Amino acid sequence: MFLPIIALAGLVTACGDHHLPARGTYSQSRVEKQEYPQVPLTPPHRPIVWGDFNVIHTTDTHGWLLGHQKSSFPEPYFSGDLGDFASFVTHMKYIAKQKGVDLLLIDSGDLHDGTGLSDGYAPGAIDAHESNKFVERLPYDVMTIGNHELYVYADTHDMYVNSLPFPWTYHGLYSAPPMMYLEPVLLIKYQSFIPHFEGHYLTSNVNITVFNSDGEAVSVPVGSRYAKFTTAMGRRVTSLGVLFNFTGNAHNTTVQPVAKMIEEPWFAEAIAEEPDVFILAGHMPVSNDSWPVVFSAIRAVHPLTPIMIFGGHTHIRDCQQYDGRSMAMESGRYMETIGWMSANLNAGEGNADDIKFSRRYLDQNRVTYQFHTKTSNATFDTRYGRTITEGLRDLAEQYNLSYHDPYPSNGSLLTLFIDEAIPTALKLNNSRAEIPSLFIATSGDLRFDIFKGPFTKNDQLTASPYSDQFLYIPGVTLQVATQVLQALNKLSSISLKQKRTELMKSWEFVYVDDRFQTWLGEVEKHSGHKKPGTDELTFGYVTVDSCPGTGDDTLHTLPPSYDIPDYMMSTPPNVTDATPIDLVFVDFIETPVLNILNELQNEKTYSKEDVSLYSPVMSNQVFGLYAQAYWN
Repeated sequence: MFLPIIALAGLVTACGDHHLPARGTYSQSRVEKQEYPQVPLTPPHRPIVWGDFNVIHTTDTHGWLLGHQKSSFPEPYFSGDLGDFASFVTHMKYIAKQKGVDLLLIDSGDLHDGTGLSDGYAPGAIDAHESNKFVERLPYDVMTIGNHELYVYADTHDMYVNSLPFPWTYHGLYSAPPMMYLEPVLLIKYQSFIPHFEGHYLTSNVNITVFNSDGEAVSVPVGSRYAKFTTAMGRRVTSLGVLFNFTGNAHNTTVQPVAKMIEEPWFAEAIAEEPDVFILAGHMPVSNDSWPVVFSAIRAVHPLTPIMIFGGHTHIRDCQQYDGRSMAMESGRYMETIGWMSANLNAGEGNADDIKFSRRYLDQNRVTYQFHTKTSNATFDTRYGRTITEGLRDLAEQYNLSYHDPYPSNGSLLTLFIDEAIPTALKLNNSRAEIPSLFIATSGDLRFDIFKGPFTKNDQLTASPYSDQFLYIPGVTLQVATQVLQALNKLSSISLKQKRTELMKSWEFVYVDDRFQTWLGEVEKHSGHKKPGTDELTFGYVTVDSCPGTGDDTLHTLPPSYDIPDYMMSTPPNVTDATPIDLVFVDFIETPVLNILNELQNEKTYSKEDVSLYSPVMSNQVFGLYAQAYWN
């Protein structure tokens, strides 16, 4: 097997130039010194706006806890790791204390599925069990669940239940200026992920079925329905944690529709008492989804109470204001974006005036962090943050994720995947390897790009994290087989449209990727492209949302984007149209493929009995096997 990871990197050295350096590549040997910078980055173009109530927001991190470590732009702009982020939060908490204002830290779910740190575990282990131990070291005030915490019951249960003691949870102290984060002073027992947050991991509409003390199966909230707490500055907060209407969850987990949730007695009880502010966290898009349902239910009881909403799921930078005393934001994906929202709540007390909100989308890197905390490379790191970084590197080494093959290709990843990687990987040790074949896969199997440089096990899991099987139907003529792709992409039959609807519900990654690509296209129409170097702009996110002003913290130009088909097909074999071949496809399109074949010809009625497993190789193993064969 292709051995398990990340081409890890050293720490950045800041300078006073317009372009500041990012974290550079480092070898597998451990480093204690900060390395000479490798890639210059543009810093933010203005300070963030502080209010009297402020929030740092993360969402859809999907295991990217060591950040993005490739040198091709825009990757260096997302090169910070969780330890850097922890140091940033530490500094920002201190600044908030000095200013006499509130600062909360909120996450909107989807910690699982995405990189080797979450997915590179040994057989029999649990996805993200080890990586989540580092996430919980962050002082999150509110967290909520995402759909990727619910695909596998064992993953959900692992977060829910108690576990063995784990001596790594820190409570730190701040010193007087000059600020220092002192050595951890208290170690507490590690129970498991959700109990660690002591009622602040919220799952307002998500349950898990477990056995109670009498051995009876009962459905209980995975976390807490809601939380009420008081901030450092004495503000009363009521918080909910809501998941969109997800239907692809594992057996023995339950997701209640949002419209049903607001009819529950506990919901009425939760919102009955007016707080100073409602903080709504949820794995749900802030545009075109069910947040207005929750918002309107609260507004019916409290027409003027400030409401701050932190969404997720679609991986985009987005912002909405449902009225003048609320703001809702979504903060990207994959530890690329850190969200910032501030509000002047004091000015809104005792009146019905609009509240002044500010939002910002921060590129996740040390240059950004040092700019906003007014630190340097010599003063930015905290022992707390460095310990997290070192622990993540240890986990990477434990999973053997640093094994790599050289990758020289500059071509299309989709073409490489369907024309070369899939045929190569699936024909290895396959008795049908010599039979002409045609392969059909979905572009949704590819979650992220492969960049020039070392190809690691982490890249393998990042680019294609899903464990889909490949099925085949023998004896399909080439003439018929080559028509299947067009039918799939055109959704030409009613049965396929129905299946597509089912897939959009149960395979949420298809919807997320579609929505993300649509968003990029919408932004492109409004912003256009400039060649890198023009006006000193480099590739990165360019955000167009529905809130006033500019949300991007660092100015960029968009990289080119291209239309991507839902399905793709390998180059047909060099045989006649009448030659029978093996038609190979990913397992979850079995039904539509059968329906299309029966529409395209009438010589045979195809059924599930005609379908067999083509290879034991799963889709997330394809690139690893291909790399072994051709990139050694």
